[in-house]
Amino acid sequence: MTFFKKTLLILSLGIVSLAAAQKVDTKAKNILDETSANYKSKSTMYFKFVYGMGSNGKVSKNQTGIFYASKNKYKLKIMGNEQIFDGNKVYNINAEDMEVTIAKPNGSEAMLSPINYLDSYKKDYNISYTGNKNNLEVIKLTPTKKNGIKHVFLHINKAKKQIEKIEQYADNNDITTISISQYKENLKVEPSTFSFNKNLYKNYLITEL
Repeated sequence: MTFFKKTLLILSLGIVSLAAAQKVDTKAKNILDETSANYKSKSTMYFKFVYGMGSNGKVSKNQTGIFYASKNKYKLKIMGNEQIFDGNKVYNINAEDMEVTIAKPNGSEAMLSPINYLDSYKKDYNISYTGNKNNLEVIKLTPTKKNGIKHVFLHINKAKKQIEKIEQYADNNDITTISISQYKENLKVEPSTFSFNKNLYKNYLITEL
């Protein structure tokens, strides 16, 4: 399994649908609500980020990625690979293996988007405010039911109502981080950004699940 595929697999754990009682800290919830509403009010968004992976609480490998979003559509590019969601299907384009996999969304398709991650807190996590660190509000999310994740820390710029860093700790002590280095909003993005052009991948193995 390639690093890119492992990336998507690990991140997908973050938005598994669960049904259990929540413990919600009011201050933390208010910050998350305001941040979520801010992102949802934008017509388009662009994120440049550093994605990190490691074990025992230490990141040992970093990769730079970019993410475009327009309402429920998005395009993710990382490590020479792309993932596109056109509002209907998810297209995973693996340049190394020259493969394209097409599938209906299963809930993990936009895990790298702060919007979708914020939506998941409303039902899947216990929420607590842990304090201010480096001028960012830190909120801890703990799954209401076992899903492979121990806890997640969201580092939020309260004044801008933006997430600047996500830290995800797995039960096996693996760590996944997303550090946003650049953010732009309401950019003019061509509609073709969020569509899959089959003619560009004539030499690829295309599989539709």
